[in-house]
Amino acid sequence: MPDAGGAMRIAIVGAGMAGLSCGQRLSRLGHEVRLFDKGRGPGGRMATRRMEDGGTTLHFDHGAQYFTARNPRFVEQVAHWEASGVAARWAAAGDDAWVGTPAMNAPLKAMAGELGVQFGTRIEQLVRDGEGWQIDGEGALDTPFDTVLVAVPAEQAGPLLQPHAPAMATLADQTASDPCWTLMAGFEAPLALVQDTLRQRGPIGWAARNNAKPGRASEECWVVQASAEWSRAHLEEDAETVAAALLAELAEANGGPLPRQLGATAHRWRFARSGTAGEEALWDAEQRIGVCGDWLIGPRVEAAYMSGLLLAEAVGGR
Repeated sequence: MPDAGGAMRIAIVGAGMAGLSCGQRLSRLGHEVRLFDKGRGPGGRMATRRMEDGGTTLHFDHGAQYFTARNPRFVEQVAHWEASGVAARWAAAGDDAWVGTPAMNAPLKAMAGELGVQFGTRIEQLVRDGEGWQIDGEGALDTPFDTVLVAVPAEQAGPLLQPHAPAMATLADQTASDPCWTLMAGFEAPLALVQDTLRQRGPIGWAARNNAKPGRASEECWVVQASAEWSRAHLEEDAETVAAALLAELAEANGGPLPRQLGATAHRWRFARSGTAGEEALWDAEQRIGVCGDWLIGPRVEAAYMSGLLLAEAVGGR
């Protein structure tokens, strides 16, 4: 149970934007917070990938391409990131578009640096232990927590929640995400395309010249994200086949053959664009279990941040 001063030991499953926002706020409220994430480092759906080619390192933001800031509290946070050099405006995506610098995961790295995050840890189940909680999974800590919070995509949240909070689990199960196949391709010369972004062009839902974003290296790198419909139709195809198909679509948009490739690969996001459950955050004060994530509010980086922030304040006060 919380100590005499009201401070709690809190486990957060998931260290993407929602989990880090939640953990950051709870830590600043004086609680002891530990985050667990199956990934190798900060990123989640704001991930960045590197590719080596003959001594040249190519960089790709292969998750979220940019974010917007409208809620005053998120605007304040983004202003702090900008002042810290980990975010900048990107006009090519819109007047209100921001990106992490030098990569999309830079704000997440900054947030994770303030917190205790254990990466490479896949949590398999949550265990109610008397009045507290244990988390079970490879590499998980064998230690009790007063509170457990779930900050993963809806499809992954449901199984964790079902034994303890079936209503939360049902809502998660009913809030499906869209998949997305994403091509990352580097070239030895710039494409003929003048514009730095493409939207809704046949199978291509979005394409961007990654090196046009602030703070990036100069090598010509493109990220091509297939539409949800195309991705769903080709979901179980192998990455090589998908990469070839999306390269062909990029060549057509380019109006001719592409320059020599320095490297190309495709990544399948099964849970790319979240659904919308119509909630902000979910909290069961009696059991001390809660949920946050973009899938509660809507498929935006800002929604993930706000959901985490609001759950933190429901749990730990303001």
